[in-house]
Amino acid sequence: MIALRLFITLCIGLTIWQVTVWLTGVPPFILPSPLRVAAAALDNASLIASHAGITALEVLLGLLAGTALGIATAVAMTYSKRFHELFFPLLVFTQAVPVFALAPILTLWFGYGMGSKIAMAVLIIYFPVTSAFRDGLAETDPALLDLAQTLGAKPLPTLLRLRLPAALPSLASGLRLAAVYAPIGAVIGEWVGASRGLGYLMLLANGRAKTDLMFASLIVLALGAILLRIAVNSIAVRMEAYARGIAASG
Repeated sequence: MIALRLFITLCIGLTIWQVTVWLTGVPPFILPSPLRVAAAALDNASLIASHAGITALEVLLGLLAGTALGIATAVAMTYSKRFHELFFPLLVFTQAVPVFALAPILTLWFGYGMGSKIAMAVLIIYFPVTSAFRDGLAETDPALLDLAQTLGAKPLPTLLRLRLPAALPSLASGLRLAAVYAPIGAVIGEWVGASRGLGYLMLLANGRAKTDLMFASLIVLALGAILLRIAVNSIAVRMEAYARGIAASG
């Protein structure tokens, strides 16, 4: 059903795009037609695929690393008030500074390879994952926590059996945001400095006035981001269903 809706939306968008080009007569170097972009995509399929693979790897590694780091930070902030007081301002600072301002610094530190792009993706998704999961852990039923403490439950079992199931819906919300932001972080890193990736290919095509290739790269990036969002949403739905099952059985 989701695939059908996406297909219909895509067809409507392409139709509007093509009709706009026909009616306005805009030059191809400003706005190429969908047919011209499709031809460029077919002619450069192997080139686009190789760069898309690099971007996809950067996004996936950044998403995994950012999620793991966010989960660990949220747990530490939940169990240590001092850590929360010291670290939370730094966490907010990562969002107060524009991402574009940090991209050159990360490129300087991690180089022009995949490291700086992964770091950018981690940085941009770190706050939503940490914040959402931290809020979920803090919203665990206090009565259950008091009961666990009365029964002498240790922190780790309490985390795994009480706090974690209660926080899964919040974590799922954070992951949905992370799936949207991760490609943005990777591509920004490629724009600042890279020799591979879809962001680099878009800049290269723009510099050589190959607007059709630039649009083809952009569409591939958008489709990849949509597929990632669908995959992460599927995982998030299962997490929420599991949390509801735990709550019902409890």
